[in-house]
Amino acid sequence: MREFMDYIQSAFYGATGWNRDNSYATLNATSDALLHFATPRGLRLTLSSLATPHFATAYQLGTVGIVDGSISYLYSTVPLNYHAVAQSEKIPLPELLQSYSPLAELGRRNRIKGARQDVLAYGRLYLPKSMLEALMVKRISPTLQMQVSAVSDQTLRNGGTVLGMVQYDEGRYRVEGLASSDGGLMGIRGLYNFGGDVAASASASTSPHGIQENGNGTHAPEKERIYGRFSTGGELYYGTLNKSGGMSLGIRFATLPSHKGTPLTATMTVNPLMGTLSWTYAVMAGRNCSLGTKMDFNVYSYESAWSVGVELWRKKGAWTVDTEIDDDVNAESIAQPNSLPQRSFQAKMEWRMDDPLPLPDTPELSRTLLPQVASEPITSQRTFRAKLDWRKNHEDEGEDLYSGVLKARLDHHWRIGLLWEGRIKSLLFSLGSGIDLRRPDSPFRTLGLEVQFSS
Repeated sequence: MREFMDYIQSAFYGATGWNRDNSYATLNATSDALLHFATPRGLRLTLSSLATPHFATAYQLGTVGIVDGSISYLYSTVPLNYHAVAQSEKIPLPELLQSYSPLAELGRRNRIKGARQDVLAYGRLYLPKSMLEALMVKRISPTLQMQVSAVSDQTLRNGGTVLGMVQYDEGRYRVEGLASSDGGLMGIRGLYNFGGDVAASASASTSPHGIQENGNGTHAPEKERIYGRFSTGGELYYGTLNKSGGMSLGIRFATLPSHKGTPLTATMTVNPLMGTLSWTYAVMAGRNCSLGTKMDFNVYSYESAWSVGVELWRKKGAWTVDTEIDDDVNAESIAQPNSLPQRSFQAKMEWRMDDPLPLPDTPELSRTLLPQVASEPITSQRTFRAKLDWRKNHEDEGEDLYSGVLKARLDHHWRIGLLWEGRIKSLLFSLGSGIDLRRPDSPFRTLGLEVQFSS
């Protein structure tokens, strides 16, 4: 389950207009969420709160053999209450649990550009081993951001490590430089986007009316074509102390929210030094189902690996639909004028109409009364996901349509991961287990339950 503090950090990036997903580090984020989700171990309880619009806290207590826990604090110079729903009973479940996350369109996301140099500070203390994590993010300009993270632990070399990163994002491309005290590591990575919304913004072909019903501002013949974005990038790093380095290259194609067809994401990454090639494919097969697969191959050893994953969402009970239907029926019954004649009970039993009555004014009465009782159109509010993506609601999209999600994965070692996440009243829960089919005597390797409450 996504932690509350990570959810709040995403709200900070959304409030400052920083596209967190436009990075080479998140090239395989969708497939990793579908295929490499973590299953809880033991029992863990988390209490979180957005105490003020600028300050958040989290307390965690768990038991895996021994009792441990952590204390977290977060401070932001920009208010976060508009971009994050803190109450656990009101948080849209897809914001915390959904693995397939569509890309945000670059043109709309870049419209949020603040002149302030906003700062985020985060700290977490693990007990009883007294390990400390710290993170500071400073927005220097609308396109430049600096991030420093540190870990203090007696088990690490020199008692800890510090990682600094400078990020430059122009929307079409992004460059990141990093340096770490662990091994004197230095590196650079970048991502370049082309096609889709990037080409549309360059040619200024967007509609002057903004968001249209077809989702991409195009004409009807383009509804059948795939509307997505290509991203290609790479990374290069070198350790000055251990005299070792590495590199990787990758490319991704992902459909955009304005695509009218099936959302999909396909990636390919290459590690030339290790001789590893990886292919991933993720698709949202339906509104309530996502599928993912991954294939690895090594050209030196001819070894291969594969894994598949699925995510199934469970909607709330049918009573919600029945309630809406009953409301519509009641509204229609109220809208009907009482002066119109109704069929008698005898006529209903005999499946016939009543004998005609001399009502010469009935047609005029119906034509004059019905327009007067027409109700005003009700405009629905945009959902939280639609606000983050700067778009209108999709059809049948609501704030809280789901009660839980089931995630499952299987790899070439015949290891199964099962995870059921959802909400009961004001509590968010995550129940999961790891199963090894190669050990029939003791297949259940891990079993755990995680409960979260936030206010």
